[in-house]
Amino acid sequence: MAVKGIGPWTADIYLLMALRRPDIWPSRDLALAVSIQRVKRLASRPAPDALEAIGAAWKPWRAVAARMLWHDYLSRRARRDS
Repeated sequence: MAVKGIGPWTADIYLLMALRRPDIWPSRDLALAVSIQRVKRLASRPAPDALEAIGAAWKPWRAVAARMLWHDYLSRRARRDS
């Protein structure tokens, strides 16, 4: 993250997607927050610190949970858009 423009979200996504780390949880990801809100039937979209707490339940496989939640998000978006 020492490089300008590379922040926590970018670092998390790189670790998760490129390096295939099994326990990365991108708590600043908007699609992840939207999906968690729907799946857990929350009244509002959770903030990054709340997402961090939710993700703790899936340690050490949080990357698997993130991928499943992204799949949910993208599937629902595709159905809505078609």
